Amino acid sequence: MSGTEQPKQYVLGIDMGGTNTKFGIVDARGNVLSQGGIKTSNPDINGYMEELKSGLNVLINGVGGIKKIKAIGAGCPNGNYYTGNIEFAPNLPWKGVVPFANMLSESFGVPAAITNDANAAAVGEMTYGAAKGMKDFIMITLGTGVGSGIVIDGKIVYGHDGFAGELGHTIIVRGEKGRVCGCGRKGCLETYTSATGVARTAREFLQDSDRPSVLRNLSLENISSKDVFDAAMQDDELAKDVFHITGKILGEAMADFVAFSAPEAIILFGGLTKAGDLILKPVVESMEENLLSIWKGKVKVIFSELKESDAAILGASALGWEL
Repeated sequence: MSGTEQPKQYVLGIDMGGTNTKFGIVDARGNVLSQGGIKTSNPDINGYMEELKSGLNVLINGVGGIKKIKAIGAGCPNGNYYTGNIEFAPNLPWKGVVPFANMLSESFGVPAAITNDANAAAVGEMTYGAAKGMKDFIMITLGTGVGSGIVIDGKIVYGHDGFAGELGHTIIVRGEKGRVCGCGRKGCLETYTSATGVARTAREFLQDSDRPSVLRNLSLENISSKDVFDAAMQDDELAKDVFHITGKILGEAMADFVAFSAPEAIILFGGLTKAGDLILKPVVESMEENLLSIWKGKVKVIFSELKESDAAILGASALGWEL
Protein backbone atom coordinates (compact mmCIF):
# COMPACT_ATOMS: atom_id res chain seq x y z
CA MET A 1 0.00 0.00 0.00
CA SER A 2 1.39 3.41 -0.96
CA GLY A 3 1.91 6.15 1.64
CA THR A 4 -1.06 8.19 0.31
CA GLU A 5 -3.54 5.33 -0.01
CA GLN A 6 -6.20 5.32 2.69
CA PRO A 7 -7.26 2.11 4.38
CA LYS A 8 -10.52 0.81 2.99
CA GLN A 9 -13.39 1.81 5.26
CA TYR A 10 -16.62 0.09 6.16
CA VAL A 11 -19.65 0.79 8.30
CA LEU A 12 -21.37 -1.50 10.78
CA GLY A 13 -25.15 -1.73 10.43
CA ILE A 14 -27.26 -3.07 13.29
CA ASP A 15 -30.93 -4.05 13.03
CA MET A 16 -32.38 -4.52 16.51
CA GLY A 17 -35.71 -6.31 16.63
CA GLY A 18 -37.81 -7.34 19.58
CA THR A 19 -36.64 -10.96 19.22
CA ASN A 20 -33.41 -10.92 17.22
CA THR A 21 -30.61 -8.47 16.53
CA LYS A 22 -28.91 -8.76 13.13
CA PHE A 23 -25.76 -6.94 12.10
CA GLY A 24 -23.40 -6.69 9.16
CA ILE A 25 -20.34 -5.05 7.61
CA VAL A 26 -21.29 -2.82 4.68
CA ASP A 27 -19.04 -1.19 2.10
CA ALA A 28 -19.61 2.17 0.40
CA ARG A 29 -21.41 0.54 -2.54
CA GLY A 30 -24.01 -1.05 -0.29
CA ASN A 31 -22.64 -4.58 -0.34
CA VAL A 32 -23.23 -6.52 2.88
CA LEU A 33 -19.91 -8.33 3.18
CA SER A 34 -20.68 -10.43 6.25
CA GLN A 35 -23.51 -10.85 8.74
CA GLY A 36 -24.17 -12.15 12.22
CA GLY A 37 -26.84 -12.07 14.86
CA ILE A 38 -27.76 -12.55 18.51
CA LYS A 39 -30.98 -12.77 20.51
CA THR A 40 -32.32 -9.47 21.84
CA SER A 41 -33.81 -11.21 24.87
CA ASN A 42 -31.00 -10.72 27.44
CA PRO A 43 -32.77 -8.94 30.32
CA ASP A 44 -29.57 -7.11 31.33
CA ILE A 45 -28.55 -4.40 28.87
CA ASN A 46 -24.88 -4.78 29.84
CA GLY A 47 -25.07 -8.52 29.19
CA TYR A 48 -26.68 -7.79 25.82
CA MET A 49 -23.89 -5.33 24.98
CA GLU A 50 -21.25 -7.96 25.79
CA GLU A 51 -22.93 -10.45 23.44
CA LEU A 52 -23.28 -7.78 20.74
CA LYS A 53 -19.65 -6.70 21.10
CA SER A 54 -18.48 -10.30 20.82
CA GLY A 55 -20.54 -10.89 17.67
CA LEU A 56 -19.48 -7.62 16.04
CA ASN A 57 -15.80 -8.19 16.81
CA VAL A 58 -15.85 -11.40 14.76
CA LEU A 59 -16.96 -9.37 11.71
CA ILE A 60 -14.63 -6.45 12.48
CA ASN A 61 -11.60 -8.76 12.71
CA GLY A 62 -12.64 -10.28 9.39
CA VAL A 63 -12.04 -6.97 7.58
CA GLY A 64 -8.80 -6.05 9.30
CA GLY A 65 -9.81 -4.57 12.64
CA ILE A 66 -11.58 -1.49 14.01
CA LYS A 67 -9.27 0.87 12.10
CA LYS A 68 -11.24 -0.09 8.97
CA ILE A 69 -14.61 0.85 10.55
CA LYS A 70 -15.79 4.43 9.95
CA ALA A 71 -18.91 4.40 12.12
CA ILE A 72 -21.88 2.39 13.40
CA GLY A 73 -25.53 2.89 12.50
CA ALA A 74 -28.40 1.12 14.24
CA GLY A 75 -32.13 0.83 13.66
CA CYS A 76 -33.94 0.19 16.95
CA PRO A 77 -37.50 0.12 18.29
CA ASN A 78 -38.22 3.62 19.62
CA GLY A 79 -34.73 4.70 18.60
CA ASN A 80 -34.39 8.49 18.81
CA TYR A 81 -31.98 9.98 16.25
CA TYR A 82 -31.66 13.24 18.18
CA THR A 83 -30.79 11.80 21.58
CA GLY A 84 -29.19 8.51 20.57
CA ASN A 85 -31.45 6.83 23.11
CA ILE A 86 -33.90 3.97 22.91
CA GLU A 87 -36.85 5.46 24.75
CA PHE A 88 -39.57 3.39 26.44
CA ALA A 89 -39.69 0.62 23.82
CA PRO A 90 -42.62 -1.68 24.71
CA ASN A 91 -41.19 -4.75 22.95
CA LEU A 92 -37.67 -4.72 24.42
CA PRO A 93 -36.56 -6.29 27.73
CA TRP A 94 -34.98 -3.04 29.00
CA LYS A 95 -37.38 -0.44 30.31
CA GLY A 96 -37.01 3.33 30.41
CA VAL A 97 -34.28 5.14 28.48
CA VAL A 98 -31.23 3.29 27.12
CA PRO A 99 -28.33 5.49 25.81
CA PHE A 100 -27.61 3.01 23.05
CA ALA A 101 -25.61 5.22 20.64
CA ASN A 102 -23.26 6.26 23.46
CA MET A 103 -22.85 2.66 24.56
CA LEU A 104 -21.90 1.63 21.02
CA SER A 105 -19.49 4.52 20.61
CA GLU A 106 -17.79 3.83 23.94
CA SER A 107 -17.54 0.10 23.23
CA PHE A 108 -15.87 0.48 19.83
CA GLY A 109 -14.30 3.94 19.82
CA VAL A 110 -16.07 5.08 16.63
CA PRO A 111 -19.05 7.42 16.07
CA ALA A 112 -22.52 5.85 16.31
CA ALA A 113 -26.04 6.96 15.42
CA ILE A 114 -29.43 5.31 15.86
CA THR A 115 -32.94 5.81 14.54
CA ASN A 116 -36.12 3.74 14.45
CA ASP A 117 -36.27 0.81 12.07
CA ALA A 118 -38.65 2.37 9.50
CA ASN A 119 -36.50 5.50 9.24
CA ALA A 120 -33.45 3.28 8.77
CA ALA A 121 -35.25 1.48 5.94
CA ALA A 122 -36.06 4.84 4.31
CA VAL A 123 -32.43 5.96 4.50
CA GLY A 124 -31.36 2.63 3.01
CA GLU A 125 -33.88 2.91 0.18
CA MET A 126 -32.73 6.45 -0.59
CA THR A 127 -29.06 5.45 -0.54
CA TYR A 128 -29.19 2.06 -2.24
CA GLY A 129 -32.69 1.22 -3.46
CA ALA A 130 -35.81 2.32 -5.32
CA ALA A 131 -35.66 5.87 -3.91
CA LYS A 132 -32.14 6.59 -5.17
CA GLY A 133 -32.24 10.09 -6.63
CA MET A 134 -35.58 10.95 -4.97
CA LYS A 135 -35.83 13.81 -2.51
CA ASP A 136 -39.47 13.41 -1.48
CA PHE A 137 -40.96 10.01 -0.71
CA ILE A 138 -42.63 7.99 2.02
CA MET A 139 -41.43 4.53 3.03
CA ILE A 140 -44.09 2.27 4.56
CA THR A 141 -43.00 -0.97 6.20
CA LEU A 142 -45.66 -3.68 6.28
CA GLY A 143 -44.63 -6.35 8.75
CA THR A 144 -45.90 -7.37 12.17
CA GLY A 145 -46.80 -3.69 12.53
CA VAL A 146 -46.86 -0.73 10.13
CA GLY A 147 -43.93 1.67 10.27
CA SER A 148 -43.02 4.65 8.12
CA GLY A 149 -40.17 6.93 7.22
CA ILE A 150 -41.00 10.30 5.66
CA VAL A 151 -38.36 11.99 3.48
CA ILE A 152 -38.78 15.64 2.49
CA ASP A 153 -36.12 17.48 0.49
CA GLY A 154 -33.74 14.56 0.94
CA LYS A 155 -33.99 14.52 4.74
CA ILE A 156 -35.79 12.19 7.14
CA VAL A 157 -38.52 14.01 9.05
CA TYR A 158 -37.79 13.52 12.75
CA GLY A 159 -39.98 16.24 14.26
CA HIS A 160 -39.03 18.27 17.32
CA ASP A 161 -38.63 15.20 19.56
CA GLY A 162 -37.23 12.60 17.14
CA PHE A 163 -40.40 10.51 16.88
CA ALA A 164 -42.15 11.90 13.77
CA GLY A 165 -43.48 9.52 11.16
CA GLU A 166 -45.73 7.14 13.09
CA LEU A 167 -48.19 6.74 10.21
CA GLY A 168 -49.05 3.22 11.36
CA HIS A 169 -50.64 4.84 14.39
CA THR A 170 -52.89 7.22 12.52
CA ILE A 171 -56.44 6.22 13.36
CA ILE A 172 -58.31 4.77 10.40
CA VAL A 173 -61.45 3.53 12.21
CA ARG A 174 -62.62 5.87 14.95
CA GLY A 175 -64.72 5.01 17.96
CA GLU A 176 -65.47 1.76 19.72
CA LYS A 177 -65.57 -0.23 16.47
CA GLY A 178 -61.84 0.27 15.93
CA ARG A 179 -59.54 -2.67 16.61
CA VAL A 180 -57.47 -2.54 19.79
CA CYS A 181 -53.84 -1.70 18.97
CA GLY A 182 -50.69 -2.65 20.85
CA CYS A 183 -50.17 1.05 21.54
CA GLY A 184 -53.30 1.02 23.73
CA ARG A 185 -55.57 2.97 21.40
CA LYS A 186 -58.24 1.76 18.98
CA GLY A 187 -58.47 1.82 15.19
CA CYS A 188 -54.80 2.37 14.26
CA LEU A 189 -53.84 1.68 10.64
CA GLU A 190 -51.45 -1.10 11.65
CA THR A 191 -54.29 -3.14 13.16
CA TYR A 192 -55.76 -3.44 9.63
CA THR A 193 -52.86 -3.33 7.16
CA SER A 194 -50.02 -5.20 8.87
CA ALA A 195 -49.43 -8.93 8.46
CA THR A 196 -51.14 -9.30 11.83
CA GLY A 197 -54.05 -7.20 10.54
CA VAL A 198 -54.48 -9.44 7.48
CA ALA A 199 -54.79 -12.48 9.74
CA ARG A 200 -57.31 -10.63 11.96
CA THR A 201 -59.42 -9.70 8.93
CA ALA A 202 -59.41 -13.31 7.72
CA ARG A 203 -60.58 -14.54 11.12
CA GLU A 204 -63.38 -11.95 11.14
CA PHE A 205 -64.50 -12.96 7.63
CA LEU A 206 -64.59 -16.62 8.64
CA GLN A 207 -66.50 -15.93 11.85
CA ASP A 208 -69.02 -13.53 10.33
CA SER A 209 -70.06 -15.60 7.30
CA ASP A 210 -70.58 -19.14 6.01
CA ARG A 211 -68.55 -18.55 2.85
CA PRO A 212 -66.49 -21.54 1.73
CA SER A 213 -62.73 -21.19 2.09
CA VAL A 214 -59.72 -23.48 2.37
CA LEU A 215 -58.86 -21.43 5.47
CA ARG A 216 -61.66 -23.27 7.27
CA ASN A 217 -59.39 -26.32 7.29
CA LEU A 218 -57.00 -24.47 9.62
CA SER A 219 -57.20 -23.63 13.31
CA LEU A 220 -58.92 -20.23 13.40
CA GLU A 221 -56.70 -18.67 16.09
CA ASN A 222 -53.49 -19.78 14.35
CA ILE A 223 -54.23 -18.41 10.86
CA SER A 224 -51.32 -16.27 9.59
CA SER A 225 -51.01 -13.78 6.75
CA LYS A 226 -49.01 -16.42 4.84
CA ASP A 227 -51.94 -18.81 5.16
CA VAL A 228 -54.20 -16.13 3.67
CA PHE A 229 -51.71 -15.55 0.83
CA ASP A 230 -51.43 -19.28 0.11
CA ALA A 231 -55.23 -19.53 -0.01
CA ALA A 232 -55.47 -16.55 -2.36
CA MET A 233 -52.92 -18.23 -4.64
CA GLN A 234 -55.33 -21.17 -4.80
CA ASP A 235 -57.99 -18.74 -6.07
CA ASP A 236 -59.82 -18.74 -2.73
CA GLU A 237 -62.35 -15.90 -3.03
CA LEU A 238 -62.54 -15.14 0.70
CA ALA A 239 -58.74 -14.87 0.94
CA LYS A 240 -58.61 -12.63 -2.12
CA ASP A 241 -61.26 -10.40 -0.52
CA VAL A 242 -59.10 -10.11 2.61
CA PHE A 243 -56.28 -8.65 0.52
CA HIS A 244 -58.71 -6.42 -1.35
CA ILE A 245 -60.11 -4.82 1.83
CA THR A 246 -56.59 -4.54 3.29
CA GLY A 247 -55.38 -2.74 0.16
CA LYS A 248 -58.45 -0.52 0.10
CA ILE A 249 -57.86 0.65 3.69
CA LEU A 250 -54.13 1.22 3.08
CA GLY A 251 -54.82 3.12 -0.16
CA GLU A 252 -57.30 5.43 1.60
CA ALA A 253 -54.71 6.19 4.28
CA MET A 254 -51.99 6.77 1.67
CA ALA A 255 -54.20 9.34 -0.10
CA ASP A 256 -54.20 11.30 3.17
CA PHE A 257 -50.42 10.91 3.54
CA VAL A 258 -49.94 12.39 0.04
CA ALA A 259 -51.83 15.49 1.13
CA PHE A 260 -49.29 15.95 3.91
CA SER A 261 -46.00 15.82 2.01
CA ALA A 262 -46.75 15.52 -1.77
CA PRO A 263 -44.25 12.67 -2.25
CA GLU A 264 -42.88 11.58 -5.61
CA ALA A 265 -43.44 7.99 -4.54
CA ILE A 266 -44.67 5.79 -1.75
CA ILE A 267 -42.45 2.75 -1.34
CA LEU A 268 -43.83 -0.38 0.28
CA PHE A 269 -41.51 -2.74 2.11
CA GLY A 270 -41.85 -5.80 4.32
CA GLY A 271 -43.32 -9.27 4.42
CA LEU A 272 -46.76 -8.24 3.19
CA THR A 273 -45.34 -7.02 -0.14
CA LYS A 274 -44.68 -10.66 -1.05
CA ALA A 275 -48.39 -10.75 -1.89
CA GLY A 276 -47.50 -8.71 -5.01
CA ASP A 277 -50.48 -7.53 -7.08
CA LEU A 278 -52.90 -9.01 -4.55
CA ILE A 279 -52.04 -6.05 -2.31
CA LEU A 280 -50.62 -3.54 -4.82
CA LYS A 281 -53.61 -3.39 -7.18
CA PRO A 282 -56.26 -2.49 -4.55
CA VAL A 283 -53.82 -0.10 -2.83
CA VAL A 284 -53.23 1.91 -6.03
CA GLU A 285 -56.90 1.89 -7.04
CA SER A 286 -58.03 3.03 -3.60
CA MET A 287 -55.35 5.71 -3.31
CA GLU A 288 -56.13 7.15 -6.74
CA GLU A 289 -59.85 7.14 -5.99
CA ASN A 290 -59.31 9.14 -2.80
CA LEU A 291 -56.58 11.54 -3.90
CA LEU A 292 -57.20 15.25 -4.30
CA SER A 293 -57.35 15.88 -8.05
CA ILE A 294 -54.03 17.82 -8.11
CA TRP A 295 -52.18 14.60 -7.21
CA LYS A 296 -54.07 12.03 -9.28
CA GLY A 297 -51.72 10.02 -11.47
CA LYS A 298 -48.64 11.75 -10.06
CA VAL A 299 -47.59 9.56 -7.13
CA LYS A 300 -45.82 6.27 -7.84
CA VAL A 301 -46.52 3.30 -5.60
CA ILE A 302 -43.65 0.83 -5.82
CA PHE A 303 -42.12 -2.03 -3.89
CA SER A 304 -38.72 -1.72 -2.26
CA GLU A 305 -35.71 -2.79 -4.32
CA LEU A 306 -33.68 -3.81 -1.28
CA LYS A 307 -33.26 -7.50 -0.51
CA GLU A 308 -35.33 -8.13 2.60
CA SER A 309 -32.52 -10.03 4.31
CA ASP A 310 -30.14 -7.08 3.88
CA ALA A 311 -32.52 -4.12 3.97
CA ALA A 312 -32.53 -3.29 7.67
CA ILE A 313 -28.76 -3.68 7.95
CA LEU A 314 -28.25 -1.51 4.85
CA GLY A 315 -30.60 1.15 6.15
CA ALA A 316 -28.87 1.28 9.50
CA SER A 317 -25.44 1.37 7.89
CA ALA A 318 -26.47 4.30 5.70
CA LEU A 319 -26.76 6.36 8.91
CA GLY A 320 -23.13 5.58 9.63
CA TRP A 321 -21.88 7.00 6.33
CA GLU A 322 -23.41 10.37 7.31
CA LEU A 323 -21.30 10.62 10.50
